[in-house]
Amino acid sequence: MRGNVIDLAVAVVIGAAFTNIVNSVVKGVINPVVGAFGTKDLERYASCIKGPCTRSAAGEVTKGVYIQWGSVLSATLTFLITAAVVYFLMLLPMKRWQDRQAARTPAETKPDEPTEIELLAQIRDALTEQRRGPGSGSDSVPAQR
Repeated sequence: MRGNVIDLAVAVVIGAAFTNIVNSVVKGVINPVVGAFGTKDLERYASCIKGPCTRSAAGEVTKGVYIQWGSVLSATLTFLITAAVVYFLMLLPMKRWQDRQAARTPAETKPDEPTEIELLAQIRDALTEQRRGPGSGSDSVPAQR
C-alpha cells in the first residue's frame, strides 16, 4: 500500500475522537453493568496485597497496598471495543472497497516488456544487419537476386 499523509492524519483525528466515545460507553454503560454483579463500579475493584487495607469514603487508599485490577479490566474492555469497531466498521469495508476497485481496473502490460511490433522491428533490424555482413558500412539493403 502506498502511504498517504492526509489519510493518516484523518485517521488519527477520527481515532482520537472515537476513543472518547468508546471511553464514555465503557465507563457509563459497561463498567456499571459489570459492577452490578458485585457491589460497586468496575473502576473500584481492587485486591489488597499488603497489610490491613483501608479506603476513604471517596475510594482513595489510606492504608495498605492495592492492586487496581478493575481499572485494568476497564482499560482492556475499552481497547477491545475500540479495536473491534475500528476493524469491523473501518478496515473491513475499506478492504472490500479496495478489492472491488482492483477488480474493476484492467491489468496493464508492464512497460518493461516490448510489444509485438517492437519485437518484429528488432528481428527485422537483426536480419538486415546479417545480410549486410560485417564491415560493409552500407546503409541500404542489398537487392535480392
